[in-house]
Amino acid sequence: MNLRSNEPYWLIKNAFNESYPSLDKSIETDILVIGSGITGALIAWQLIKEGKEVVLVDRRDVCNGSSAVTTALLQYEIDVPLHQLIDQRGLETAVSSYKSCEKAIYDLKKIVDKIQSKCHFEFKKSIFFTSSRKDIKILETEFHSRKAYGFSVEWLNEDALQELGLKAYGGIESASGAIVDPYRLTHDLLLFCAKRGARIFDRTEIKDIKHANEKLLAITQEKQTIKANHIIHCTGYESVKTLSKKIVNLKSTYALASEAVENLPVAFQNHIYWDTSSPYLYFRATSDNRVIVGGGDECFKNARRRDSLLDKKWDYLGTQFQKCFPAVDFKPDYIWAGTFGETKDGLPFIGRPKPEINEHYVLGFGGNGITYSVMAMDAINDSIHNMNHRFLDDYRFDR
Repeated sequence: MNLRSNEPYWLIKNAFNESYPSLDKSIETDILVIGSGITGALIAWQLIKEGKEVVLVDRRDVCNGSSAVTTALLQYEIDVPLHQLIDQRGLETAVSSYKSCEKAIYDLKKIVDKIQSKCHFEFKKSIFFTSSRKDIKILETEFHSRKAYGFSVEWLNEDALQELGLKAYGGIESASGAIVDPYRLTHDLLLFCAKRGARIFDRTEIKDIKHANEKLLAITQEKQTIKANHIIHCTGYESVKTLSKKIVNLKSTYALASEAVENLPVAFQNHIYWDTSSPYLYFRATSDNRVIVGGGDECFKNARRRDSLLDKKWDYLGTQFQKCFPAVDFKPDYIWAGTFGETKDGLPFIGRPKPEINEHYVLGFGGNGITYSVMAMDAINDSIHNMNHRFLDDYRFDR
């Protein structure tokens, strides 16, 4: 599957950082991680920290799938609002998921500091807002729900939002949010792992997985094999190819980066924004004072159809941003498209689809992919050792 089109801003900004060889011979390992995006890098980092023997492979150059196109807003807010998630999954799972996403933001900052990544991690406040009067009541219900369960939130009325330069009718300001350069962070994590013994191979595509006695045998396109005790799939939206059950609806999404804004308002720099529309829009600043606008989602049909809409989305995203922030001098510079997925409850899938087989998945679908991947680090060792963990229950495949 072609997960992205055009050259995303992160690739242009970073160019090539490090490169890794392709696999040219058959090998053995304790754990094979498939996928070198932010999820695979975080899981490999956790396993290396625990003293595991790890091989990581990717069919592309490292970090050239979805992690290269994410707009990397780090929020505890899940695609499904808290009050609705309580109805869908129950109070404990809903509140725990929101709390765990919030904790994951701070846990990720500790990792960034530990590996001394140059990924421009910055804490921001998050504003969930509405430009439609009909959504004010829904937003107010969500505000009271978050307030009731201990989240640090403030209600912003139309005047308060106007002072921030945002043209909207109401909003929830959350204290916990952040931004990051996901491409730089992933490369820094992979390099950290490689220096500590992880064997990393790019342009190495796994075409089949067979069971050999109590081992798993991953067979590459070039017919080399990787024998492992456990395989962890961190392949994101491409996992639809290896799972028998449909668990996600694929979407095409679009992102637009502006030229650097000379006098970008401080209020815009200090917040990340997303709205109540469906599909929702989201905005953030970069470390070099560009504006990134994301959204305009469509049902995914194929990469050609997705990419044919780039010109249309260029106009749409730019227009929507200017409606919300009319005073910002917005000049579009780069646009790109990617493929992502939505689950019914907005939550990830973590663990083994088949308990009797040592194949594990870490699938952080939706807008919280990075925070879900950080959360999965806490559970992956329990999944490997067939132990209980709340995440393995809440985010199981048969829910």
